[in-house]
Amino acid sequence: MDGTPAAPPRGSALHRFANPGRFMRLSGALLPWVAAAGLALSATGLWWGLVEAPRDWQQGDTVRIMFVHVPAAWMAMGGYLGLAVASFIGLVWRHPLADIAARAIAPVGAVFTAICLITGSLWGKPMWGTWWVWDARLTSVLVLFFLYLGHIALTNAFDEPDRASRPAAILALVGAVNLPIIKFSVDWWNTLHQPASVTRLDAPGIHIDILVPLLVSAAGFLFVFAALVLLRTRTGVLERRARALMAARAAEPAPSGAAVTV
Repeated sequence: MDGTPAAPPRGSALHRFANPGRFMRLSGALLPWVAAAGLALSATGLWWGLVEAPRDWQQGDTVRIMFVHVPAAWMAMGGYLGLAVASFIGLVWRHPLADIAARAIAPVGAVFTAICLITGSLWGKPMWGTWWVWDARLTSVLVLFFLYLGHIALTNAFDEPDRASRPAAILALVGAVNLPIIKFSVDWWNTLHQPASVTRLDAPGIHIDILVPLLVSAAGFLFVFAALVLLRTRTGVLERRARALMAARAAEPAPSGAAVTV
């Protein structure tokens, strides 16, 4: 023993920045602001898009579904990317906060994916003449919805949540292969779904009077998504603390001389 301090364990920086106590303090301060921004931007973007934005010259008022459908689709894909990242961190560094975050993201992502599918069907009926087709984009988004549901089912299939973390993380990482399929399905296959009109490299194929409220609505959906995930993650941390406290109390020896009730 020469008195030299031991080197910090691998991943210690990650553990320091993802400390549950620090997360609870930071998220508690951020949550009201994130939620308020989400509600304000969503209300502004949806009112702007559903009421004030001009009609499309081809789709007419049907284009207004886009102000819900497109942001929901972006959140569905972005949410699953966040789920995969949290699962990777939990799988590699075994950090409990990452596992809690993954469990928090999955139900929120599933809801946004369901909104995407429902509004897409409402859009498809007047545009394509049918509520649903086994189009590459539609089918891959449906698979995304099932991946979310599978993750939720797997995390609730064990009595101990920690036992479900590893198989759920593996499922999330395997399912991430579906994300590029969703993104590039309209380029790889001949599909009914229209190609990208906002994220094009040359210029957005959408009028500025429609693009701006769409982006405002998307920003609102992003903040709402983040607020819901923060709230659910905070709840997960508190539940974990409660389980640990109950387990500690159950492990304590009974006080000597305690009366035994028969």
